[in-house]
Amino acid sequence: MHTLTKLIVTLGLLAIAAGLSAVEHPSAAALPVHAAHAHAAQVYQCPMHPWIKSDKPGERCTICGMELIAASGDTGAAVDPNLVTLSAAQAAVTGVATSAVTRGALTRTLRVSGVIEDDDTRHRILAARVPGRIEKLQVNYVGAEVAAGAPLATVFSPEMLTAQRQYVERLKAGAVATPLSERAAARERLLELGLTEEEIGILEHTLKPTAMVNIRAPLSGTVISRSVYEGQYVKVNDPLFEIGDFSRMWFVFDAYEPDLAWLKLGQTVEVSVPSQPGQVLTAPITFIDPSLNEKTRTARVRVTLENPEHRLRFRQTAQAVVAASTLDGLLVPRAAVLQHSGRPIVYVDAGGSGYRAREVRIGRVGDTDDEVLDGLKQGERVVTQAGLILDSQAQLAHAAVDVAAADPAQVTPVKIPGGTAPHNDATYGLLRTLVFATADAATALAADDLAGYCAGLPALRQALADYLAGNAPAERGDLAAFTDKLPDPTDLDAARRAFEPFSTAVADLARAEHLQQREEVWIYQCPMSPVLGTARWLSRSHRLRNPFFGSAMPGCGDEVK
Repeated sequence: MHTLTKLIVTLGLLAIAAGLSAVEHPSAAALPVHAAHAHAAQVYQCPMHPWIKSDKPGERCTICGMELIAASGDTGAAVDPNLVTLSAAQAAVTGVATSAVTRGALTRTLRVSGVIEDDDTRHRILAARVPGRIEKLQVNYVGAEVAAGAPLATVFSPEMLTAQRQYVERLKAGAVATPLSERAAARERLLELGLTEEEIGILEHTLKPTAMVNIRAPLSGTVISRSVYEGQYVKVNDPLFEIGDFSRMWFVFDAYEPDLAWLKLGQTVEVSVPSQPGQVLTAPITFIDPSLNEKTRTARVRVTLENPEHRLRFRQTAQAVVAASTLDGLLVPRAAVLQHSGRPIVYVDAGGSGYRAREVRIGRVGDTDDEVLDGLKQGERVVTQAGLILDSQAQLAHAAVDVAAADPAQVTPVKIPGGTAPHNDATYGLLRTLVFATADAATALAADDLAGYCAGLPALRQALADYLAGNAPAERGDLAAFTDKLPDPTDLDAARRAFEPFSTAVADLARAEHLQQREEVWIYQCPMSPVLGTARWLSRSHRLRNPFFGSAMPGCGDEVK
């Protein structure tokens, strides 16, 4: 009886619980039809990869193949393929990490290899000045250290003997029989053949000619090469010795084009060589070649190293480190920058576990950071880990939307003028006035009319000043150098000397602007002008009249088309 009572009580409690459940959770079938449609999901997503979405039921995930399920919540974000949204757990599993965009100095460390060369300014090649025979070699091996003026070899030369005899004869004849100019010419001939001032002084004192010529070192240094032996006959200009001063050396390395943005004169370089382990030589950059090698597309960079103990070896290899930095700028970690269709992009933390793709403009690339020129602001957080995963999913989502709408907004590059801007109507009018004033001055000089030239000088100076003031690029051009360089002349020669370089510069500018095709003006060139050698002038007339010679040679010149 007791057991039967317990069973009845338990069944009653279950019935009550079932009733409450039915009240609190009515079945979906009991909902009105319109309510069911109102709550129906319009977007379907993968349970494992929620950024894979579709507006059609029954689709499968492009990564794991699972069937997409109805997504709850706002579905407006589904149309933006550049926004990838993750839950906190998914972000942790994916390994997404972000870093803030900061402002500071961008640093770059360049590691280069090069060669130790001798100083070219202290490198000499000795050639034979007279024909003859090598009688004796005072230095007969490569690597010998020599002092400036030390004899290297002795040459027997009949030509030297003849030249000394001629000089001695003129000395003995005296000033009455031999003009001073002839003695001076004979003395210059001895210097040309290789005698020193000291040796000529000995000859003047002893009056004993000799056929022996000493080849002396022009500077202190090391013999790099020797091209002769004792008993060998040599002709004029045959190489004999090559000497280099190794007390100062050059470290030379090749810099690639992108690295040139980091190099500048005076920048400190740390040089190390295998023969001096554990030691680093520091010295500044003294030269950067303005021309690139056509084949390697590199520029030669030079560092000058003091080498008083000759511990650096000629043509040995060396390595160097160049630490460079820029001024304060906006920086983004290098790991955050991805290449998307040839354009750099980053994924910016949009909040709520969302990451939005954004195109940026990158400047110089540092060791750990990139310089940001446009597209980001200080303090924004960018993805530095798992960015490739986010980018791959964003690109997969691009296939479901219009490509034009899906691509991130392009960052317009900064356009910097790299050439000379064409003349507008105003600056062309100023140039035209200057050209005609210059032509009038040339006409006056061609007619030997100094008074007419001086009368037109104020208008010419004013035309030049107006053109420079009205055309900003001209202030850095060739004509700017002629400001205050057209003085009032004292005679025609002075006027022509001052006018010739100015006239050539104005004529070249007029030709570059094709002014002779637009105006009644002609350009002529003189191939033997007194100052420049080749100079040009402008003329209002198609009649050749040279202003640099005037009536002396009025027809000297040719028209320049």
